[in-house]
Amino acid sequence: MMGKEGTKLLMATRADESVIAYTKYTHPILKMFAKKWDAEFKILDASLCVNKLWRILELYNIFEGYDRIFYIDSDVVINKNCPNIFDIVPYDTIGLVFEDKGSRLRNRHVRIKKIKRRFGGNERWKSGYFNMGIFIASKAHRNIFTKIDGRLWEAEVGFEQTHLNYQMRKFGCKYIDLGYKFNHMSMFSEAWNGSPSRFDSYIIHYAGSGSFPDKNNKTKEQLIKDDIMRIYR
Repeated sequence: MMGKEGTKLLMATRADESVIAYTKYTHPILKMFAKKWDAEFKILDASLCVNKLWRILELYNIFEGYDRIFYIDSDVVINKNCPNIFDIVPYDTIGLVFEDKGSRLRNRHVRIKKIKRRFGGNERWKSGYFNMGIFIASKAHRNIFTKIDGRLWEAEVGFEQTHLNYQMRKFGCKYIDLGYKFNHMSMFSEAWNGSPSRFDSYIIHYAGSGSFPDKNNKTKEQLIKDDIMRIYR
């Protein structure tokens, strides 16, 4: 599908049968917004890549057919009042949300130091670590979805996320932090951030186990289902 001025747009996500318990609820909403924003919808399944953990790098090849890609994890619910992210973020800019804040600040800064020790460079990069679960990029940024000097960063949990962060800095990409309302994970509901309600945000991301304060004994799947019923009732 074509966006403004003939720009070809895509909303992409990663999923397979192992997450059908919640994608049966989230994917219809993602598809609805993709259509609303004049974007195609594509699932990056394991068949696209020899190493399914690195499916995100397949975006390099997918950019051959698209001008802009909005990547969004499958454990995400888009609120009905969410504005068109393709209109908000300029073509030459990566739209993202930094997560090296609050309870994650120290851990994410350690990740930055580790990958810099391994590959060198990016001397000025000391903070600003984005969450890979939600971002928008254009064909001009496709080089971030490549290996670092022929190698992958596989040293820790969240390795592909750290890899993309490094590449974004290496290639000097222009970016904008959209703020937590465009990627409201449980960390953003903590006291350090004023304990805001996720329902006041545009995009809710149930990363990990989705441990929001009111989760209680619910499974991640049940929490997602209940939240969708509350938002779209």
